[in-house]
Amino acid sequence: MQIQPLGHLTAHVEEAVRISRTHVAKGGIPFSGIVVRDGRVLGTGFNRVREDNDPTAHAEVVALRAAAKKAGQFGVAGSTLIASGEPCALCYMAALYFNVEHIVYAADRKTAGAYGFDYADSYFIFSQDPTTWPLKVTHAPIEGHEVPFQEFLTSQKGRLR
Repeated sequence: MQIQPLGHLTAHVEEAVRISRTHVAKGGIPFSGIVVRDGRVLGTGFNRVREDNDPTAHAEVVALRAAAKKAGQFGVAGSTLIASGEPCALCYMAALYFNVEHIVYAADRKTAGAYGFDYADSYFIFSQDPTTWPLKVTHAPIEGHEVPFQEFLTSQKGRLR
């Protein structure tokens, strides 16, 4: 991957690294995220997996959630996600779901791996059908399984474009 000039984003990358250092000084994990759109910070976060006992509380996800809370779910669209470390597969997927336009990170996956955070294998799982993952997946279409979806569609009549 080629390193691109950052221009106005440099200060945000520096802030992401600073947030990570502060969190590490408090006993945390060295990952942070900042969501920026139109030069405005919409949300920040650091890895809260340990603090929250939540394996999805990665820094980027925490920052995206904060941004959505501030700007609305669709207000994050077109933003830039700044991360102190390259996002894992979960965080890349979250960025896609939030319609992030650009991801910028300071430390790449190899650097993170050298310090004990080896998540490079996480990228491959999404290239496989979930039924092949190392967990049991069962489709159980009980009677009425479509009713919540039908009710939702009915409740949205006139709202959907």
